[in-house]
Amino acid sequence: MKQEKIAIIGAGIGGLTLAALLQKNGFEAHVYEQAQQFTRVGAGIQQSSNSLKVLRELGLEEHLRSCAFQPQNWINREWDSGELKFDLPLGAAFEKEYGAPYLLMHRGDLHAALLSCVRADSISLGKKLTHYELLDNGVRIQFEDGSVQEVDALVGADGVHSQVRELMLGKESPRFTGRVAYRTTFPASLMKGKRVADCTKWWGVDRHIVIYYINPRRDELYFVTSLPEADWSNESWSNKGNLNQLRSAFEGFHQEVQDVLDACPEVHKWALYERDPLPTWTHERVVLIGDACHPMVPYMAQGAAMAIEDTAILLRHLLDSRDFTQVFKNFQATRMERTSKIQLTSHKNQWMSTRTDPAWVYGYDAWSEALHVA
Repeated sequence: MKQEKIAIIGAGIGGLTLAALLQKNGFEAHVYEQAQQFTRVGAGIQQSSNSLKVLRELGLEEHLRSCAFQPQNWINREWDSGELKFDLPLGAAFEKEYGAPYLLMHRGDLHAALLSCVRADSISLGKKLTHYELLDNGVRIQFEDGSVQEVDALVGADGVHSQVRELMLGKESPRFTGRVAYRTTFPASLMKGKRVADCTKWWGVDRHIVIYYINPRRDELYFVTSLPEADWSNESWSNKGNLNQLRSAFEGFHQEVQDVLDACPEVHKWALYERDPLPTWTHERVVLIGDACHPMVPYMAQGAAMAIEDTAILLRHLLDSRDFTQVFKNFQATRMERTSKIQLTSHKNQWMSTRTDPAWVYGYDAWSEALHVA
């Protein structure tokens, strides 16, 4: 059987996971990334059982367990008193219930692990997509540097600012939520002996902060916030935030929060945007995955997990058929209901604020989920 050439735009979590799975299953997958180099952005990431089941197929589970922190619970508390709102067990009981662990880690560690699963010669950096053209039996793609490639299919895994989506559907304007997120990682030694719980979300009236460790040594902490700030609308992850402004915004929060913010040496800040659901994720031999087609605010920690689930479902459809146009339509039909429900639930920002049954999220298995076949 002919080895199909699939171009993947974007070397983020979703793009690399898809490339690794495709290559493992006999496809010729090549990743094109517009950045000139990979950087270790100071960010934590949560990987729940539904995404770990996919990464397990790449042989990464033991490595991720060794570099990630496995919390015993995810605690939800009132912002000032610390009163318990909901406590989700995350240790051995969670793993037994859902078939895989819940891990907290540095995003750079997950990215590096995925990168190790993709052939080095199949990743091209400094490649910004400018145009694609449908051919009778393929897709011609063109980059800003003038280079051109012809492939059998094109996957847009290029995130919330997806160029593939824009070329497919036209320029779309995201809606600023009026809220911003501050986040950073820093050495736990700066806490000067003060400890925090494994993973806690502190629920304020109109703002929250999530704090957790990101490695098994508990020597690096991460936090991320959401709070109203209508005059800031920059969506870049790399902007520095004002620590005094951040600390002032969380004045009155529990002492554990104050200890973390006092110890924090610097912080990044980005605006939170929302985007309307897309009418379609596909255009014949072109398809979108992850944040390119179903971006979501980060209040359930499921954005990366949804992209990772996408890759397994897309692979399964491709293993059943090489009719890319129909496969991509089937993929969309299989995934749209679930990702839309996650988007909406995340938008409401009530997940685990009260007693919650998380089985529909964490119990999902992309390898056994029923596929839509038209």
